[in-house]
Amino acid sequence: MRTIYSIIFSTVLSMVFTGCSSDFLNEEPPHIITTPTLYTSYNGFQSGLNGLYSLVREDYEGRDASNYLRKEMWMNGVDNMTSNNRDGFARVAENWETNNSTNVEIYNNFYWLYRVVNSANTIIVHAEDDDIDWTGGNNPPETNKNTVIAHARAMRAWAYRYLAYGWGDVPLNLSEALGSEVKTDWVRTPVEEVKDQIINDLLFAEQYLGVEPEYQGRITKGAVQHYLSEMYLWKNNPQKALEWADKCINTPEYKLITARYGVRRTQPGVAFMDMFYDGNSNRNEGNTEALWVFPFEFQVTGGGRNILRRWHVSRYEAASFNGKANVLKKTVDRGGRGLGRMSITKWAMDIYEANDERFSNYAIRKFFILKTNDENGGAGADVLPSGLKYGDTVRMSWAADITFSARAKQNWPYSRKWDYAYSDYVDDPYQYNDAIYLRLAETYLLKAEAQLLLNDKPAAAATLNIIRTRSNATPVKAEDVDIDYILDERSRELFCEETRRCTLLRTGKWLERVRKYNHNGGETARDFDILFAIPQEVIDANLTLKMPQNPGFE
Repeated sequence: MRTIYSIIFSTVLSMVFTGCSSDFLNEEPPHIITTPTLYTSYNGFQSGLNGLYSLVREDYEGRDASNYLRKEMWMNGVDNMTSNNRDGFARVAENWETNNSTNVEIYNNFYWLYRVVNSANTIIVHAEDDDIDWTGGNNPPETNKNTVIAHARAMRAWAYRYLAYGWGDVPLNLSEALGSEVKTDWVRTPVEEVKDQIINDLLFAEQYLGVEPEYQGRITKGAVQHYLSEMYLWKNNPQKALEWADKCINTPEYKLITARYGVRRTQPGVAFMDMFYDGNSNRNEGNTEALWVFPFEFQVTGGGRNILRRWHVSRYEAASFNGKANVLKKTVDRGGRGLGRMSITKWAMDIYEANDERFSNYAIRKFFILKTNDENGGAGADVLPSGLKYGDTVRMSWAADITFSARAKQNWPYSRKWDYAYSDYVDDPYQYNDAIYLRLAETYLLKAEAQLLLNDKPAAAATLNIIRTRSNATPVKAEDVDIDYILDERSRELFCEETRRCTLLRTGKWLERVRKYNHNGGETARDFDILFAIPQEVIDANLTLKMPQNPGFE
């Protein structure tokens, strides 16, 4: 029986590249969900898509329902993010010698991404089966079918994007892989062919997805157009990249947030940060900048939880100020509990102008006000350092950079984009508010990059200044625009959001900039660390055809 949730694997490699075993019983009990029983109707395919999106959402949730942030592989160990209180992939990011074929974080994410691929493939393949009832909703059957396939192909492209950036040449599989058909002769497909397949999947998806998400948490047409722009930049085709960026930017429904709105509009703050507050993140909540939002919900089956705060927010309650330790109480207002596994680099702090609203204390936590028990909502009074009183300010410090010998800095600044705590459980390190995954500002930055590559610096500067103006930053002059400036601006705008490693690899800048700006791990980065090692278990399981390892890891 081919079950979706119970999978029998014959070898380690089949665990990576397969998702379902073949029918081996004639009986099909009605209470058991299997591929043949689920994928018979439009509603069944919607259930399959829910499962697929749940897998994708693990990027923020952590691996195997654990506390290890998957997305850290693409955020830490770069120019603007370094390991601090390290754990998980943060151990690789501070010592690149641990980027090897036996590293559990690298293996686990490789395996997870192929689970996404095969889940998508299963939907795509079975959507072509006969006798499927595609009726449902407000659209005709053929539209329902194409929309389902579009979502699955978009998620397959999303997974292969990570795989191509992470490992280069990877096996390209477009079929449903069955446990009864275990392959032991997988071939690594050249990365340029993988890029072409990603583009083909995205081009199909773009035709059938809506400007607005079909359901909360689903990808939009704008997000697909964004990824097409990025992929064409990676393919060294800036003209096509510009065209796709413009298609997204020129969609009337997509607009940058330039004015205060939503749940905190009457409270002190800046427009840039409103979209990150609980109740403001989704498009139907007023966030016109959102292209893709991940939904989370507290104590709801399947609701999930985001662990970006756990991984990034500093352990401020353990910080010392004026020689006094453990001064601050954990409160909802302060964002709850953080573990500070990965922190902003000193360089990334220093490239902001003081007047840039993205550098304000609303966006990056740089200081706290000492409060009484009542002011802390009953969480206890802050402990007063010598010479200070309630109402005084204590400041985070980034005067001396994080290094291998000087890490675990608890009074280190952090982004407040994920500054959320559940009011009844402030010690909970997780967050349950819906989280922006992709937004229009990044599309503008792709557009500026394409314009630069087309030797149109004035146009690139004009595009960048749309972003800079909304945050009260000084406009950039055309003659000052180069790829490093755009990368700097991406850091200012997208810190703790973008898959920074992917951006730096695409532009050929990862090795240079991680060595220059990251002082806890950058010095250990080797030339071949631009790729991750192929997991040894995958190589060993390819029994009938030798699978080559990435250069440098042999």
